[in-house]
Amino acid sequence: MAKIKVTQIRSSIKRPLNQKRTLEALGLKRIGQVVEHDATPSVIGMVNKVKHLVSSEEA
Repeated sequence: MAKIKVTQIRSSIKRPLNQKRTLEALGLKRIGQVVEHDATPSVIGMVNKVKHLVSSEEA
């Protein structure tokens, strides 16, 4: 299965609770942190939900 690398590039301060929880579910806690996930539809959907806070690339 393909992998996707997700990096948090913006803060979650002053964001709605659902966006904060989405970042937490992706495993992101601080700016600059990088996590790697399988590129499943659910993970891609979570990344799209917070696309203004993260950057993603195929790994």
